[in-house]
Amino acid sequence: MSRFAEAKQKFRGSIAPIVTPFNEDNSIDFKSFENLINWHIENGTHGISVTGTTGEPSSLTVEERVQVMEAAVKTINGRVPFIPGTGSTNHEETLYLTKKAQEIGADGAMVIVPYYNKPSQHALYKHFKAVADSVDIPIIIYNIPGRTATNLQVGTLAKLSKDCPNIIGVKESNKDFEHINRVLHECGRDFLLYSGIELLCFPMLAIGGAGHISATANIVPDKVAEIYDAWNEGDVQRAQDLHFELMELNDVLFKDTNPAPLKAAMGMMGTIKPILRLPMDLPTQELQDEVREVLNKYVELPDGVVSK
Repeated sequence: MSRFAEAKQKFRGSIAPIVTPFNEDNSIDFKSFENLINWHIENGTHGISVTGTTGEPSSLTVEERVQVMEAAVKTINGRVPFIPGTGSTNHEETLYLTKKAQEIGADGAMVIVPYYNKPSQHALYKHFKAVADSVDIPIIIYNIPGRTATNLQVGTLAKLSKDCPNIIGVKESNKDFEHINRVLHECGRDFLLYSGIELLCFPMLAIGGAGHISATANIVPDKVAEIYDAWNEGDVQRAQDLHFELMELNDVLFKDTNPAPLKAAMGMMGTIKPILRLPMDLPTQELQDEVREVLNKYVELPDGVVSK
């Protein structure tokens, strides 16, 4: 079995996108970060990703992104696959971070569609092909048009999957379910398709998806992982029940830009300090109160922990 075929077997389930915790002085809280990774693995998370959207990569320097990846590799220690986000709006920076991911021992890399630039499909093809050609690790493309203002079209993705053996999957944070269906139709049924939209985690499994990369895993990693486990074991009813059980939590976590409500919730849980770097910030107090009300239905909140 080739290395990339093996990755297609291993990179399945709930790949949790870990937040980047900060201290009061805005430095990275590596202790909390390590604790989060261990907590995820103990609660059934199938893989770990860092410095994706939920990890606030645009608020980190390139050096900090490398430090976060290095800390994750050390903490995970081969227990589950590690697929860090290495994409950027800058091509050379993306090349550097993706090569660095390979150098430090990451199992793969997740590379976002460049944001703000709004490149053409031809330019996107050249960008992703150059990144894939620069390394010998599996690449997961990350398509999130709501944040990048550019949609990677199915035809472009299909051409990349055929021309680059190490481009083995895509995270689709795309509400166009017709587009998502056509990804597997055009790229092949063995192409790894992950949901980045919380309410599509279960539906994507039904059409042959490989799993999900859901921010909600930072709150209830066991339940998010169990959606995949139940489906994989043939317990469709359990997977469906979990899908609807988590709906209210999923909804409230995205009433403001991710990861603002998420970090507020994690602050209430006591797993991190509820701090974002500007220009991101915590939600309004009104929304934080709503987050707390919903969160109380899913987890037992410790006494004396406040989100402000």
